Amino acid sequence: MEYYEFFVKFNEGDYYTCHDLLEEIWMTDKSNYFLKGMLQMTVAIYHYEYGNVKGARLMMSAGLHYIQPYRPFYWGVDLEEIDQFIKRCLSIIPQDIERVPYEQVNELPKIPQLALFLQD
Repeated sequence: MEYYEFFVKFNEGDYYTCHDLLEEIWMTDKSNYFLKGMLQMTVAIYHYEYGNVKGARLMMSAGLHYIQPYRPFYWGVDLEEIDQFIKRCLSIIPQDIERVPYEQVNELPKIPQLALFLQD
């Protein structure tokens, strides 16, 4: 149930709740690095939205690493799309900034929006 709710919350932009939902599943199956990768990607977006640029970079990179063995498709997710999304984000997230105050978050380059869908 948490897995399906994750997709709803992700598409609503509620990345904090996404983290909680995925973490709950991952805690029961810590060998599933697909979940860990999706979790890290979600946390990266959350960090970026709040100005933690370095944290976003690190989490995105980790997420990219963790999903690789599961490509191209796993648990109803097109990981080729996720792979491309993360790489686009990493090319946009500034390399020379660690953090910006929340009031200046809108001055950061915008990362793309991603809609996640479960597929057969």
